[in-house]
Amino acid sequence: MSMGSACMMVLLAMASLAGCAGTTHTDVLQVRIPVPVACQEPVPERPSMPTEALRPGASLDDFARAAMAEIERREGYEGRLAAALEACRMPFVAVPGAAPSPAPRPDA
Repeated sequence: MSMGSACMMVLLAMASLAGCAGTTHTDVLQVRIPVPVACQEPVPERPSMPTEALRPGASLDDFARAAMAEIERREGYEGRLAAALEACRMPFVAVPGAAPSPAPRPDA
């Protein structure tokens, strides 16, 4: 073994050991990516409609009263459905270490 190759071996060994001596530095990078979340809002129960309770052969006045009452009942049901849909469409804000909660509405 010549002096040049011995010197080369020592340099190679030192370079190898120097590579192991360094500390690794890792940065934690938080990336905010929207993730779909299942909606947990319950579906409002459909109310019974007054025209469904009418017996065959009901008078025109009875039918008109039932139809007017049904319009009011359907509007209330539609409002509950719209509120449930809006609750499902609100974005969630994640707080580290806590369960996700709906984000505050911008118009509130």
